[in-house]
Amino acid sequence: MEAIAADLLNEADLASLPDAKNVLYLAGTKFGTTGKEAFTWAMNAYLPGRVAEKYRNSKIVVYSTGNVYPLVPVFSGGADESTPTGPIGEYAQSSLGRERIFEHFSQQYGTELLIYRLNYANDLRYGVLLEICKSVVNESPIDLRMGHVNVIWQGDANEYALRSFLHTSNPAKYLNITGPETASVRWIAEEFGKLAGKTPQFVNQESDTALLSNAGESFRLFGYPKVTLRDMIRMTLEWFQGGGATIKKPTHFQTRTGKF
Repeated sequence: MEAIAADLLNEADLASLPDAKNVLYLAGTKFGTTGKEAFTWAMNAYLPGRVAEKYRNSKIVVYSTGNVYPLVPVFSGGADESTPTGPIGEYAQSSLGRERIFEHFSQQYGTELLIYRLNYANDLRYGVLLEICKSVVNESPIDLRMGHVNVIWQGDANEYALRSFLHTSNPAKYLNITGPETASVRWIAEEFGKLAGKTPQFVNQESDTALLSNAGESFRLFGYPKVTLRDMIRMTLEWFQGGGATIKKPTHFQTRTGKF
C-alpha cells in the first residue's frame, strides 16, 4: 500500500493522483459543519464532480450516509433504497448532493457506480456504542429523543465496501449498509449497565421516529455481519474500561435537527 498526501480541492494535487481500476471514494466532511456550510458543500458536492471527471473510466464505490433519508417511524423497519430521500440539515443535504453529482457524471460517461449509504459504523475508538458506553460508565444522562439506532461493526462495513465493487452498475446502484437490528438506545445502555455494574441515567422520552435504515438488500448480497451487537457492546466496554484510545469526534446521533 502506498499513501499519497494530497489536497483534493487543489486541482494540481487531484490531477497528480494515479489512475485506478477501482476507486473507493471516502472524502467528505461532517464534523463541525455548522458555521462552515460553504466548505461542507465544496467537499461534499463540488469535489465529487471533479473526481467523477477524473475517474470516469473506473468503477466507483461512493461512501454516503443514511442521513439522506428522512426520519421514519420506529416500527417501519427503516428506510430502504426505495424510500424517497428527505435530508435534514446542510450536512445531509450536501451528502445527497454528492450522490446526485456522481450520478450525473455516471450517466454522462457510463461510469459504473455504487452509492454506499452507511450508518452507523462502530469500532472501539469511535461510534454510537462508545458514546453510550461512556455515558453509562460516567453516569452521565443519555438523551432518548433519538431513541433507536442502527449500528454495524466497522470491519464488517469495510468488507462490504470492498465487495461492493462486484455490484457497481450503470445506472448507479444504491445500497444501505448497517446492522440488522432497530436497536433501542435504552436497551443498549441497560446492557452496558449490566456489564459495568451501573444504572444508566436517561433524560427525555423516545420519539415515534428515528434515523433508521433497512439494509436487507446488503444482507442478500453479502450475508449478515459477522460481529453481533452484543459482541460490540462487550468489546466496547472492555476497551473503554481498559483505557483504550478513543477518537474524540462525537457522532451527534442524538440530533434531530441535522446540525453537526
